Amino acid sequence: MAEWPVWWNWGLEVSPHAIKRMAERDFTELDLRRMLDLAQTIDSDIVPGRWRVLTRLRRRPWEIIVEPDTEAQRVVVITAYPLGK
Repeated sequence: MAEWPVWWNWGLEVSPHAIKRMAERDFTELDLRRMLDLAQTIDSDIVPGRWRVLTRLRRRPWEIIVEPDTEAQRVVVITAYPLGK
């Protein structure tokens, strides 16, 4: 993607689903914010209105699913997970 979307720098909101996954997948909100700062690419998801962010954590590839909330001007993190094993 040549340019980041206009909503990329909006405030961040972490969904209850993503909060639950943090404990299961051993990452924190600070890790999540760092991963978003280090994002490599962003592409549309199969769910309309959602985006897939490819990034890294602890030298491993991760994917974060986000959904911009235009009304609140916030980016909602839906989930995050490591890629591969």
